[in-house]
Amino acid sequence: MFERLSRSWDLVKASGAVLKQDKALLVFPLISSIAAIGVVGAFALPMFAMGGFDVLSHGREMSLLHYALGFLFYVVEYFVVFYFNAALVGAAMIRLDGGDPTVRDGLSIASSKARSILGYALIAATVGMVLRAIQERVGFLGRIVVGLVGIGWSLATFLVVPVLVARNVGPVEAVRDSAELLKRTWGENVIGQGGIGVAFGLIFFAVIIGGAALIIGAALSENMGLVVVAVALVVIAAATTILIQSALSGIYSAALYRYATTNEGTSGFSALALGSAFRPK
Repeated sequence: MFERLSRSWDLVKASGAVLKQDKALLVFPLISSIAAIGVVGAFALPMFAMGGFDVLSHGREMSLLHYALGFLFYVVEYFVVFYFNAALVGAAMIRLDGGDPTVRDGLSIASSKARSILGYALIAATVGMVLRAIQERVGFLGRIVVGLVGIGWSLATFLVVPVLVARNVGPVEAVRDSAELLKRTWGENVIGQGGIGVAFGLIFFAVIIGGAALIIGAALSENMGLVVVAVALVVIAAATTILIQSALSGIYSAALYRYATTNEGTSGFSALALGSAFRPK
């Protein structure tokens, strides 16, 4: 257990070192977030026109048309997220190999895998809709079970994007290969993802608490300019924290994939003295 914890932390530190060395990798989660917000806005208007929000707020059963629009939303949103994540992972893999990737390199890699990414988005959207439909029809314990299934799905598919980027496979094979790789990296997968989540959860909490204190202090000064500046600083700090977490998670998935498939050091990490993070089990 302690060996896995140490190895997982080495992988997280290695991922952080890569991001520190190549801050341009933050561009991918930034564009992804902007595009995802745009998708939400594009679907919000037709959903409002169809009365979808009233259905959700009053707990009424959705119609087939609502489900169809919801499924399409899931597909488009997942495609956007997976596309830019593939760009991030692709660029990170170039960096791990000792190269010097550009944003264009990452986007080029993602574009070359667009068909497979769309296929995976369809799979993920189907799973998401099925789990949501089940959750709406079961009791409290059933929702807990569905939640656990969702967590299992997230763990099993954590390496799908690196698989799609590194191999010439389709979405179904990528899901299967990711689940197989989970067996080899169970501890690193769970501990690494959990560690990143907990660490940034604490950071985000600190940002919110510190931001609230800053805004309250600015409000007490009765200076509206200071209040606006304080709010802007809190928003920027929170957004930056989220972007760094997203980038670090993508880099970590690339590093974990390399560790799972090669069990040896990577030239991109040797300069950072991080070869121990990739020693065989």
